[in-house]
Amino acid sequence: MQSLQSFQLAATMNTVLCLFVAFVCGGIIGLERQIRQRTAGLRTNTLVALGAAVFVDLAMRLAGAEGATRVISYVVSGVGFLGAGAIMKEGANITGLNTAATLWGSAAVGACAGSGLLPEAGIATLFVLASNTLLRPVVNYIDRHPVAEHAGEATYYFYAICQQDAQADVREQIQELLEAANYPVRTVEKHDIQPNKTEIEAELFATAVHAQELDQVITQIEALPGVLQAFWNAGPQNN
Repeated sequence: MQSLQSFQLAATMNTVLCLFVAFVCGGIIGLERQIRQRTAGLRTNTLVALGAAVFVDLAMRLAGAEGATRVISYVVSGVGFLGAGAIMKEGANITGLNTAATLWGSAAVGACAGSGLLPEAGIATLFVLASNTLLRPVVNYIDRHPVAEHAGEATYYFYAICQQDAQADVREQIQELLEAANYPVRTVEKHDIQPNKTEIEAELFATAVHAQELDQVITQIEALPGVLQAFWNAGPQNN
């Protein structure tokens, strides 16, 4: 009976409209992701947008704009944890960042819809789609057209020759030591050069370096168990 007494047709219809807009906008974002066979596709992005809209609309009706503002802050942090699950790290390579960012965008669209800002939800949807579609050719063009040689920076490589049974530990230690020295690793590869021996090659992000700092890291690497030799050199300028 209490539910019937508190029932307001206008407010309920407004909720239905807000959730419908969140459903449609989240579905549009998710459809683009589904077509590209991404981890978080149609259903995931729709549910994220719809869930954000439900929470924000509920807070809006119970506590007004102030309550909705608090809930939106929780939505932002909560979706951050959800997006973290979409990020995968394989060695030095990280994937899923764009998927996580898209989920964050879907939550923002849902929050707009739940707040009753329906035109803003549609506009936000267009911008999320533009980021995932219109910017893709730009990224591809930049990747395929190198900058002028004088604008590039040298790429540096670290090498460690170690026993095969120690390669996993050595590889991990190399990345940790280099990152601790503020030289993050772009990629790591290994090459079997002799029976029971492996060469580990770590490519650094293009940057300016100080030889003394790299030499100190080399000294630390050579002290690792199983390491037979370690050295670094500069490759051609990074395009």
